[in-house]
Amino acid sequence: MKRSFQMPDTLTLISHALCPYVQRAAIVLHEKNVPFDRVTIDLADKPDWFRAASPLGKVPLLKLGADRYLFESAPIVEFLDETEGSRLHPEDPSERARHRAYIEFASQILNGIGALYNARDDTGFYAAGEALRAKFRHLESELDPDGPFFAGSAFSLVDAAFAPVFRYFDVFESFLTLEMFDDLDRVLAWRSKLAARTSVQEAVTADYPALLTAFLQNRNSWISQLLDLRSRERSLLVAH
Repeated sequence: MKRSFQMPDTLTLISHALCPYVQRAAIVLHEKNVPFDRVTIDLADKPDWFRAASPLGKVPLLKLGADRYLFESAPIVEFLDETEGSRLHPEDPSERARHRAYIEFASQILNGIGALYNARDDTGFYAAGEALRAKFRHLESELDPDGPFFAGSAFSLVDAAFAPVFRYFDVFESFLTLEMFDDLDRVLAWRSKLAARTSVQEAVTADYPALLTAFLQNRNSWISQLLDLRSRERSLLVAH
């Protein structure tokens, strides 16, 4: 049965503080100047209403009305792009398909970042790092040479997908030397441009770096050990 729909005055983004897919939706909402409320939930203690609204048990959700939710970031941002403001997707169908492919590429990089911070030893950690660097090398050849964004002067949904990717490295590089982007000048310029964009900055709370650091410390992984080592070194410096 076809359902009639009228866009509410204010949308609600159901969120988790660290979720990069939530950030994608928040960035698009900011880019389109759409007013929205944000409700943050604890994914370790999901409320009943969330379980009913999210068949996959994940964020983001976009609440459109009293009992209407969209789930999964890809359809959420596509919906926003089709209904709100100027389009962030290209008009050309083949280029639009290419952009969708690189949004999925961003998701695969996020999986690689998960492999990096979950690696149990240095061998797994450096293998995950090399796999990530190979993906960024590919991006170096695909970015518009004139920049500053993925496809040139216009901010797109691909940019919204990659901004949360680079945000992880802002935190990683506060205690690690990764050399992930060495000699990748276009990627570095793109990363810098995205980090300076208001929509990207406002997609997370000010305590995001501290929250992510605490999350990494509790992974019982190689990166957790590196964080513990840094903490001990700082304690010794303070003691002296």
